[in-house]
This record gives sequence, structure tokens and C-alpha cells, in this order.
Amino acid sequence: MPDSPGAANWTKLLFLGVIWGASFMAVSLALRGFPPMTIAALRISIGALCLLSVISAMGIGLPSPRSREGRIIWACALGMGFFTNALPFTLLSWGQTYVASGFAGVCMAVVPLFVLPLAHLLVPGEHMTLRRTISFLIGFAGVVVLIGLDAFRSAGTDYESLARLACLGASLCYAIGSIITRLCPQVNMLSLSAAALLCGAALMIPAALWAEGVPDLPAALPLGAVIYLGLLPTALAQVLLVQVARSAGPAFLSTVNYQVPVWSVIFGAALLGETLPPQLFAALALILGGLLLSRSRRPRAV
Repeated sequence: MPDSPGAANWTKLLFLGVIWGASFMAVSLALRGFPPMTIAALRISIGALCLLSVISAMGIGLPSPRSREGRIIWACALGMGFFTNALPFTLLSWGQTYVASGFAGVCMAVVPLFVLPLAHLLVPGEHMTLRRTISFLIGFAGVVVLIGLDAFRSAGTDYESLARLACLGASLCYAIGSIITRLCPQVNMLSLSAAALLCGAALMIPAALWAEGVPDLPAALPLGAVIYLGLLPTALAQVLLVQVARSAGPAFLSTVNYQVPVWSVIFGAALLGETLPPQLFAALALILGGLLLSRSRRPRAV
């Protein structure tokens, strides 16, 4: 891993935070017209079709399964399709029907804490240092300050405890998916992203049809929300997360989850007229401070 992830990776990380931050609002809108598993299946299918069209137009193609390395790449793509798309999208869509979106945002900030021990054990060069541990805890504290303890209060709905576990399970899925992405053999990133979404769609479409049936055509707003989810937080985000995970490492990628609740609040204020919480700027300071501390260079010996 390089000492610094570079300006390009920081820019991609910021953009990922923006589009994923808006995805919570989009899921809430999509749930007005679609059931949870159908939302996951549709967004993954839209993303897969988008990337398959791109690589076809560019003449790239999917990874070849003929060689041993190609089969390993497809195994990684299957793992990515399951752990970064199919399962977490389903868990979050279902969880948001029973718990507050604030709690789901807090859960996304737990991803780096899951990544730490996984990367320490499985990824060369991603050791759990004292500096990195402290930085992650500072960033997580910032998210807790932003969301507030009200996010953890019971809303009195059925299945709420299971829904909270589902949101935490989605965080663990993202952590596992980032490790699989980092360990995948070298291959064209667009090709790998398309293969991962294709695998995710192959898993989700039959599961959604079996569990929820063919959906009725909804109103324009839920349909538009699903299209947004498929194009930006799924298709484009899949490409960006593969690039960042492979060039800067899963620990750096996982810090994007500190931004997601911040952008969720900003979109709520700008588009839905919600009032910005007074603790927003203190939370931003903690979150950005944790990010900078985690990636600051160590002094070199002379």
C-alpha cells in the first residue's frame, strides 16, 4: 500500500460518500412502491445492465473463466455480488421498513470497525496499528454525535430488533466485500465490476420473484428512486469502490462510511426542508479528523 492514497482516491471517496448518502432517501422513496427484495433486485439489475453495456461498447468483455486465475476472479465476483450488493441491499431495504434511517446511518459507520480485524488477518500491509485504531474510533464518535442517541431509541414497531440486526449485518457484509475486492487477482476494473453486479443480479432476481412476486408498476417517484439507486449508488459506485479498494486498500475505502450519515443530513436539509442539527459541524470535525489521522504519513527515519 502507498503511504498516501492520492488526490484521485480522496476525490472518489468523497463522491462515494455523496451518492451513498443520498441512497437512504432514495430507498425510503422506493419503498413507497416496491417491496424490499424487489428494490435490491431491480437496482442490481439496472446497475448490471448499465455496466455490461459500457464494457460491451468499449470492447472489454467479462473475465474469462478458462484459466485458473479467471475462475478465481469469478469466485471473487460472486463473493462481491453477494456481500457488496445482494445481501446488504436486501438487509438495508428491509431494515428501513422498521427502524429509523438514523440508525441505519450509524450502522454504516461500523463498517471500518469490522474491516480492521479482517484486514489485519487477511490483507498484507493492513495491520491494525494504534494510530489507525484511534482514528477509526474518533470518526465513529463523530457519527454518533451527528445522529445522536435518539437513533438507538425504540420506535415500538414489530421486528425492530431483527431490523437493527439486519442493518448491522449489512455493515459486516460491506466489510467482507471490501476484503474480497482487495484480494481479487488483477483484472480490468470495469470488467470485474460488471461481473460482480451480474452475479448479484443472478442471485437476487429469482429470490425476489419467489418471495415477493412480480411487482406492479408504481408511481413515478418510487420508480425514479429505483433508477437512481441502480445507476449511481450501484453501477457507478461499484466501479469506484473497486478502484479505491484495489489502489488504496479496504481500510481507506471503509472510511467512506463516516461520510454517509453527514451527506444524508445535508440532502435532507437541502431537498426535504429538514433543519440541520446543531451538532453537525462538531460531528464533521470529528469525522474529518479521524479520516486525516488514519491516512497521515508517518515520519521517515533519517
